Amino acid sequence: MINLLDDPDNLIFETVEKELLKQNHTIIPALEELWESSYDETCQERIENLIQNLQFKKTKNMLKSWINSPKHDLLEGFLIVDRFQYPDVNLTGIHQKTDKIKNSVWLELNNSLTLLEKVTILNHFFFHVYGFSVNHDNPKSPQNCYLNQLLDTRKGNPVSLTLLFCIIARQLGLPAWFTNFPKNPLVAIVDSELAKNVHGQDVNSDVLFYINPANKGSIASRKEIHYHLKKNNYKPVEIYAEPQSDELFIQCLIETLRESFHTVGFTEKTERVEQLLKLFQTAPNKR
Repeated sequence: MINLLDDPDNLIFETVEKELLKQNHTIIPALEELWESSYDETCQERIENLIQNLQFKKTKNMLKSWINSPKHDLLEGFLIVDRFQYPDVNLTGIHQKTDKIKNSVWLELNNSLTLLEKVTILNHFFFHVYGFSVNHDNPKSPQNCYLNQLLDTRKGNPVSLTLLFCIIARQLGLPAWFTNFPKNPLVAIVDSELAKNVHGQDVNSDVLFYINPANKGSIASRKEIHYHLKKNNYKPVEIYAEPQSDELFIQCLIETLRESFHTVGFTEKTERVEQLLKLFQTAPNKR
């Protein structure tokens, strides 16, 4: 059936395309082989479009499975977003780079350190040794949303930076969670027992303090964050100050990707990202 893709009859092509799109990504190697052997530009263009559609179908299915999984791995979720633009992303290379960052920090940690001291060490390596920062030169670039690009350029947007910071923090055993703070997310360090000792029994929050990866890892107290939210009339405060689900974290990244594509005028990609976002509509948001 694949060999019929070069048939000049559009009706035959449309029938073949419809049937092939029912298949999964496993037929892509055969399509790539046909593309390499074809000298017909129309046929090559048809194959390219078909491959892109099959790759997107795979990405969509992977994201759906991730959302519906009882456990969510943030790194896996981040990499699924990468696959939208880079279907053949080098997973081994990604893990090697994240492990290198984690191990650099881990060598400096010990059990006698407080959570604040551990975060301070992580901040030093993440922002100063490795030099991660917001891409102020091209803040709306879709490339800022991809982990492979973030690791290569050390530049991202507030959401992607916060995601990577949270991933590394968790790999180091730090209780790091996403908070949907207005304009850019924060990382909340959470410990229920310590929070009671620090804030008192009357305070209904497990958050010890907050980290802002978009601002070189600046640390803020719970009182500072609550004061800012109330001053700027963000209500209820808990929506913006308390830890949110990992599903919402990845959803925010994809929403940022949609906004980036829209800003640069990539209409078709914007529409496809919309399809990914629809997968979150029935997902429960819970930590």
